[in-house]
Amino acid sequence: MDLLIPDKVHDESRQGEALILEPVGKNNGRKLYIESYGCAMNFSDSEIVASILAEKGFETTSDFNNADVVFINTCSIRENAEVRVRNRLKEFAGAKFRNPGMVVGVLGCMAERLKAKFLEEEKLVDVVVGPDAYRDLPNLIDQVDSGQRAVNVLLSREETYADISPVRLNSNGINAFVSIMRGCDNMCSFCVVPFTRGRERSRDAHSVVAECKDLFDKGYREVTLLGQNVDSYKWSRPHPALSEGDGSEEDAGNKVSPAGGDFEGAAAVVNFANLLEMVALVSPELRVRFSTSHPKDITDEVLHTIAKYDNICNYIHLPVQSGNSRILDIMNRTYDREWYMNRIDAIRRIIPGCAVSTDVITGFCTETEEEHNDTVTMMDYVKYDFAYMFKYSERPGTLAAKRYADDIPEEVKQRRLAQIVAKQQEYSFYRMQARIGKVEKVLIEGFSKKSDKDYCGRSDQNAMVIFPVSEDYKPGQYVNVLVERTTSATLIGKIV
Repeated sequence: MDLLIPDKVHDESRQGEALILEPVGKNNGRKLYIESYGCAMNFSDSEIVASILAEKGFETTSDFNNADVVFINTCSIRENAEVRVRNRLKEFAGAKFRNPGMVVGVLGCMAERLKAKFLEEEKLVDVVVGPDAYRDLPNLIDQVDSGQRAVNVLLSREETYADISPVRLNSNGINAFVSIMRGCDNMCSFCVVPFTRGRERSRDAHSVVAECKDLFDKGYREVTLLGQNVDSYKWSRPHPALSEGDGSEEDAGNKVSPAGGDFEGAAAVVNFANLLEMVALVSPELRVRFSTSHPKDITDEVLHTIAKYDNICNYIHLPVQSGNSRILDIMNRTYDREWYMNRIDAIRRIIPGCAVSTDVITGFCTETEEEHNDTVTMMDYVKYDFAYMFKYSERPGTLAAKRYADDIPEEVKQRRLAQIVAKQQEYSFYRMQARIGKVEKVLIEGFSKKSDKDYCGRSDQNAMVIFPVSEDYKPGQYVNVLVERTTSATLIGKIV
């Protein structure tokens, strides 16, 4: 069984959550049910899907039994995720039996990986759509209505959905995801993402800033910038003056102004540090988070940008996967143990008090006990605030599946995972204990899940904070909370 200690970006409580919105176009009398599994990118994609279909008059329902179209947005990164999706599809079978005209579709990474094979394996499914083909959904639904099953899993080198304004689904009106890029060029040997989401492409920087400004104007107070590897974000646009040059970045060379104003020089080139600054400058009252960073790409420039702005949160998700250099090499992570530790040292030096979370895979192909122990000692070195911990799950089509035998016995994987989980619980509690007696700036997100007499919100370091409701404050406002006690995952205190 996969184990993790969750945070907001990887919120397990949202898995399979139905998404609700009102139709934007003229109501066509049809109801859509959509639920998502996996990472925050999938939830963001579901908002794009909902927006596309809302324009065609679909309204949503929270009960798939009442739906005319049922979509499940899938994850394919681990076998457990795919099993979960197949089990969920079985639950839709009864509803389709009662309503033979119901359209059932599988979207996202699992759809991209299996393609038309999905229609053969799951007779219930009418539509299979990959992450870059959501604009085609109205046509595909029409195709199913005419009696044909439909597939579109074409990947794109250009699609970013930058012109589509996502419908914020089940939103608290305070936090929002903003996708800044799609795809991935990192060919980690264990990962299917480059095959299911295609090549990396960055979204127009000004469209990102415009979306964040619009969210702020609508009352949102926190955005999380999303990408498979945000640190490799790079967007450029040729300046009209380049009509006399060769159009190359080398020919032009200058970066866009950090505030997102007029282009300087002959071309604009925006990297992730620039984009972070542009979004931070939307308003000091707009809190900015991001996920996910890659150890090979995160730069001191990014770290200095975080340190420069109080509204960029002091929290970095930096997946290590393994603490051993040989294992990192066959994982094709393109960094070694020393490089990763150097990046951690830079974070501690430039952003004192910054929280760091990670991903860990135990039992990767050929991993020895000594190499596993290197991961344990890495955790001792960093003392992560949070971690997402999994035993290795071979994914068909990946380099690891083709090149290496999945040769670590299941019981060994599980034992190593249990050791890692226990270690992380120790350090999560250690990090939480260190906050006792300190005052945390918290954005109120709503009531606590356990009591309507308590508010909840997250600290700058991404820790959940619980504190008594005050009539002087409401969700969407910032408060200072004195931490009085803690669990391994939650800070508890009072407004001061």
